[in-house]
Amino acid sequence: MLLEAELLAALERMQLRSRRPLAGLLSGGHRSKRHGSSLDFADFREYLPGDDFRRIDYLTLARLDQLVVRLYESDDDLTVDLIVDTSASMGLDSKLRRACEIAAAVGFVAMTRRDTVRLHVAGAPPRRFTGRHGFAQLDAALSALSAGGELSLAETATRVLGSARPPGLTVLCSDMLDDDWASAVRRLPALGADVVVMQILGAGELNPDALGDVDLVDIETGDRVPVSMTRHALDDYQARLASWREEVRSLVRSRGALLVDVDSRQPIREILLENLRQAEAFS
Repeated sequence: MLLEAELLAALERMQLRSRRPLAGLLSGGHRSKRHGSSLDFADFREYLPGDDFRRIDYLTLARLDQLVVRLYESDDDLTVDLIVDTSASMGLDSKLRRACEIAAAVGFVAMTRRDTVRLHVAGAPPRRFTGRHGFAQLDAALSALSAGGELSLAETATRVLGSARPPGLTVLCSDMLDDDWASAVRRLPALGADVVVMQILGAGELNPDALGDVDLVDIETGDRVPVSMTRHALDDYQARLASWREEVRSLVRSRGALLVDVDSRQPIREILLENLRQAEAFS
């Protein structure tokens, strides 16, 4: 399993915050029109602060002294699209591992709330997972992913948009080192879905410390460039890195999407329960 049982238990109490009435992010039981719009009972869930008190099941409270709310089948389906970048650069510094853990966490929260999850990986058809029992299958699919080759985020984004679905949530997990990352960011919100971009970078990008004469190798193309790495060169690199990251942030925001920065050296629990909360994606 990508995520420990203790962390999954913590995630059951988490919500992803919605910015659109029906298109967003996995609130607990979807505090919107997602539940209660029909008369078909679906399930019970533990009461969370902010839940409609009229949904409390008082028979359960009286019999078991447990505060739970009743959920009903929704007339609207929320689809959560998970896009995981498996290009060769994601194989460095545990970036792909972090991407898969994040995707697993979002998928788990979605499926515990009876939403549909689709996994998109370049070069493969999307895979669909539903229901709490489907999480084991999603976990296995994510665990089997490996990094390699050059992949186009823009092409993957186009395939996601080509799949008919109601507006929902799209989560992109990538280092954004693809040449066409900007095209992917521009395309993903096109159908009205909430979009969250998890930009995952590792020590090699954030804090390179090589000094002297080195060969820089593009892991995806194999191209080599001899470079004399001086302290001045490293300072220049950091300035260019900061400029590029701000370019990514500005474009993501301009498309109405949310960017969450991830350092692959961080523990996954910290990423999920602190980074996402600070970015107001989780609550």
